[in-house]
Amino acid sequence: MKLLLTSGGVTNPSIHSALVQLLGKPVDECDALVVPTAQWGHPLCGPASVRSLVAADARSRHFSGLGWGSLGVLELTALPTIGEERWAPWVREADVLLVDGGDATYLNHWMRESGLADLLPSLPDTVWVGVSAGSMVLTPRIGEYFVEWPAAPDDRTLGVVDFSIFPHLDAFPSNTLAHAQRWAADLGGPAYAIDEQTAIMVVDGTVEVVSEGQWTRFDE
Repeated sequence: MKLLLTSGGVTNPSIHSALVQLLGKPVDECDALVVPTAQWGHPLCGPASVRSLVAADARSRHFSGLGWGSLGVLELTALPTIGEERWAPWVREADVLLVDGGDATYLNHWMRESGLADLLPSLPDTVWVGVSAGSMVLTPRIGEYFVEWPAAPDDRTLGVVDFSIFPHLDAFPSNTLAHAQRWAADLGGPAYAIDEQTAIMVVDGTVEVVSEGQWTRFDE
C-alpha cells in the first residue's frame, strides 16, 4: 500500500499535493471507502462524530469531505459476519481507504478480526490515508499513553511501518513536545511527533515527512 499518515487529515496544500501524487489522479476521480471503526473504541467518540465523518460535513472537510468521486463506508465490525468473498472486492475496487481516528488498539483488533489486515499486502496500489489512530494502527506500538479501550491487551498494533506516531502535537495541553519525549522514551524504537499540519508519506519503504507545521523525530 501507499501510506499517508496524518494527525488531522489533509489540512494544507502540501499534504493535498502528496495525496494526489499517491493517487495518481485528482481526488474527484477517486473511489474512497471511509473506515469509522476506531471511533467506537474511544470514550470521546460516538454516533454524532461517526455521523459527521460519514456525512462528509464541514467538520470532515479535511478527510471524507475532500470531494471524492464516490464515498462509501467500510465498518470493520460487520465484515466477519458477511464473508470475505463479499467485502474484499469492495476494498480491491477502491482507490483509497480513509481510516479515521479513535482508539488504535480497538482498530487493530478489528483489522485482524475482519481479515482486512491480511488483505493489505495484496493492495500495492491502494492508498491508505490515516487520521490519528487510523495512522497509529500501522505502527508497531502506540504507547500506553494512547490506549483508551479497556479491553486492549497491550499497546501493540499492526507493525506495517517500523516507527511510532504521537499525533496532535500541541493541539491539546496534554500533547506537548515534553509529553511526546516521555512517550517516546518508553517505546524502544524510532518515532515521530506530528501536528495537524504534518503527514508522513511511505511508499515502498521510503519515508518522507510532508509538513507546513511542526514535527520531531525521536530515534531509539
